[in-house]
Amino acid sequence: MATTALPDAPLIALRPDGTSRPVERPFAPEIPVALEYNGLSYAVMMASPSDLEDFITGFALTEGLAPRVEDVTGIDIAETELGWIARATITSLALEKLEERVRTRVAESSCGLCGIDNLEAVARPLPAVAAHAPIDPAAIFRALDALRAHQPGNRATGGMHAAAWVAPDGEIVAAREDVGRHNALDKLVGAMARAGRSMAGGFILSTARCSYEIVEKAVRAGATTPVTISVPTSMAAARARTAGLSLFALARPDEVLRVAD
Repeated sequence: MATTALPDAPLIALRPDGTSRPVERPFAPEIPVALEYNGLSYAVMMASPSDLEDFITGFALTEGLAPRVEDVTGIDIAETELGWIARATITSLALEKLEERVRTRVAESSCGLCGIDNLEAVARPLPAVAAHAPIDPAAIFRALDALRAHQPGNRATGGMHAAAWVAPDGEIVAAREDVGRHNALDKLVGAMARAGRSMAGGFILSTARCSYEIVEKAVRAGATTPVTISVPTSMAAARARTAGLSLFALARPDEVLRVAD
């Protein structure tokens, strides 16, 4: 599956002095990806068509459709003229919840709110994060320095987000890319789960801002510490604090901000 796409129209670089020049640069692919569970169409996401097995698995876990990776089986990925279809089977343990979410879904979105139809559901309590040791800032700086090597799609296009899981010493264990920051995180969660790896102990490094849905997905995936390149929203910070999630933001090579508990 391609991680870049050629533009349909040529690019022209315009300069302040009035001159111009043609530019050859690939675009980050953004293609409709339909997610189907147990034959039910759950959502259509605009995503990059790579690591879709990880995507459909991680999405099921972070959306609460399946409690365990073992409950997501029979994954099938197919390309169509209009986009991609990712199919999976969720076992009977979570089937009732899946069917209820499909019945009540009123909007489809990549914002992490799929299937939520009232404000009370948005504010529902998150499970408490497991007790965990604080992350050494030196590990964050080490991971930041190494992250570019794990972003081939972004190096080629400049338009893709990355989510990486990092060991406590700063070594990047796994990374996934997508045009959507939430999609990249779902792919990472799926990759880690399918490999039988826990997301506790180390930290998530995301090239996105830390929004409500990033916190929600991180907690449901069993992570304890997200680190983001950009700022957190007020709701993300409040939800992280309530759940006991350690949160770092505005991660730069020379400084990172820790959101106070």
